Amino acid sequence: MTGKTDILPWTEKYRPGRLEDVAGQQDIVAGLRAFVKARNMPNMLFAGPPGVGKTTCAIALARELFGDEMGANFLELNASDERGIDVVRGRIKDFARSVSMGKVPFKLIFLDEADALTADAQQALRRTMESSSAVTRFIISANYSSRIIEPIQSRCAVFRFMPLQEKDVRKMLAHVSKEEKLHADEEAEKAIFYVSEGDMRRALNILQGCAMHSAKITAELVHKTSSRATPKEVKEMVELALKGSFQGARENLDKLIITYGLSGEDIMLQVYREVPKLDIPERDKMRLIELIGEYNFRLVQGANERIQLESLLAQFAKK
Repeated sequence: MTGKTDILPWTEKYRPGRLEDVAGQQDIVAGLRAFVKARNMPNMLFAGPPGVGKTTCAIALARELFGDEMGANFLELNASDERGIDVVRGRIKDFARSVSMGKVPFKLIFLDEADALTADAQQALRRTMESSSAVTRFIISANYSSRIIEPIQSRCAVFRFMPLQEKDVRKMLAHVSKEEKLHADEEAEKAIFYVSEGDMRRALNILQGCAMHSAKITAELVHKTSSRATPKEVKEMVELALKGSFQGARENLDKLIITYGLSGEDIMLQVYREVPKLDIPERDKMRLIELIGEYNFRLVQGANERIQLESLLAQFAKK
């Protein structure tokens, strides 16, 4: 009989249940474990890019604090789904003012993607945080802390989550591959990290996507499944343009678009990532980055992708 975990996405199936199992973020995890030991904590703001452990840390913290009583003492909401003032005045306020159950003298509310809350909702949240401080603590998660109003930031201890390092991502990939009976070679793991850019959620989604095609995971399969060109292919295209071979660079661009189905912004981003690795003078790298910035702005403004990409390569080819 198939277990419930077998139908879960791997990001949930292999989500760490304890703080000590969280990948990376050692300093943050150490601080959270100290809060568990003391059974006391301030309101907290978890800030950082997606997929680096913010939600995992919040849930693991609640599980270690409350144990079997977690269901009655922990409320998780996603502010991108419920972003209006009515949610703050309703569900959050009702939960926050009720007394905790168990040995821990407070309840815990985790508000994920709180930077999606409207300004009015954030103001209402600030007042709720003040009025319920004796019986409730808040963990507010945001990709961009600058979008959280200053009165909320000043009431929170801020923890800044960094993109995960390659060794942390590859350790998790190796663990999942072993559990799922996959064979992912070293180049495949490097390719997954390159595409995920330190985002563990994206890395596991890529691995699961590849596993749908084959139990043997290769770098080529990773790039095709994730619709990303290999760094080598992008670098070759840029180098051809820099050597003045515009036609050759244009042919390589065709391959990237046809083979991987990349959008203009995807290609632009990968070109941007390869420029610092080129064996050219620093001043030339600065010129290329400036050009990429200009053409990326044009794409964002709605210009034709193909024309702008070819124009960028033409600029690279100019002496």
